[in-house]
Amino acid sequence: MGQVARDRAKREKSSRDPPKYSVANEETEWLQSFLLLLFQALKRHPPLLLDTVKNFCDILIPLNQLGIYKSNLGVVGLGGLISSLAGLLTVVYPQLKLKAR
Repeated sequence: MGQVARDRAKREKSSRDPPKYSVANEETEWLQSFLLLLFQALKRHPPLLLDTVKNFCDILIPLNQLGIYKSNLGVVGLGGLISSLAGLLTVVYPQLKLKAR
């Protein structure tokens, strides 16, 4: 994120127009930087990506049952299927298993 901020500062210095600041622009830039960093981290670490997808799918069932986030039964079923397939991938390919520290 620091590199992204430095690149942005260089671009702003080189531009001829004065930069226009607003709260909305700062919020979206922060979100874009965060999502970019998250995407790059998950891209570099496939076990972390697989575990994140599995955990996201696993959380759908309790949220639906508790009534916190109502969703269609098809969505809950699809989440369970994806979670199960991700679990099978870690059994078939042990190198995709996230190692606990």
